[in-house]
Amino acid sequence: MNLTALKGRILEVISLCVAVFLWQMVSDYVVRNYFILPSPYLVARSLLELWTTLPVDIAISMLHFGIGLSLGTVVGVSVGAVTGWFRVADRIADPIIEIIRPIPPLAWVPFAIVWFHLTHRAAGFIVFIGAVFPILINTYAGFRGVPRDLVDAALVLGCKKEKLMLRVAFPYALPSIATGVRIGMGVGWMCVVAAEMFGVSRSGLGYRLFQIFYPHHKMAELMLYMLILGLISLLLDRVFRHFVEERLLAWKKELVAEA
Repeated sequence: MNLTALKGRILEVISLCVAVFLWQMVSDYVVRNYFILPSPYLVARSLLELWTTLPVDIAISMLHFGIGLSLGTVVGVSVGAVTGWFRVADRIADPIIEIIRPIPPLAWVPFAIVWFHLTHRAAGFIVFIGAVFPILINTYAGFRGVPRDLVDAALVLGCKKEKLMLRVAFPYALPSIATGVRIGMGVGWMCVVAAEMFGVSRSGLGYRLFQIFYPHHKMAELMLYMLILGLISLLLDRVFRHFVEERLLAWKKELVAEA
């Protein structure tokens, strides 16, 4: 780690420490009501009390997230690539996509329960609905934006027309696909919590947050799970950026730096 990166990490730690300190002060001396705003001390104490159930809830929510995001990525990239590359497919699929896309994922909760009952697949289905469209739209934009000059150059160099989509368009669209997956991850993670809160699943972070802690006015535990949700989202995003943007798409950064 170079000096600049180290300074950045130190600033991040300092900012978090200051935020926790201010939170404690506001909770103790301004609000003075732990039901309205639990203090960091109470939240930390609740972590010690829930250390056996928290890993299970995290694992269940990650299972729901993994099911939905995996299916959303496969469907979103496939449909986005086909509609972005073939005009006829775009004309056929576009009206259907634009009718379904604006429907909020939570509107599908009743059908998720009817189709899949209170199972992990039901929660995964809600995540899929939330994640698939950002991935699809960004994939579509990536394939549709392939420059004509790049296609002509590939043909001149001997690339066959049936292989243009895989060898030319797909590599060009990878940054757009990565952006779509990253956005889909954020939307999908929010849908995990919402699906569990509304009873699609009988376990997970969202279920315990809304169905267990809130009805019993356990506000410190509720705040703890909210923070855990944010930390997991941050971790997922950092891991994705490290392996996809820093490794898989490292060539893009080099091009930007040279420009």
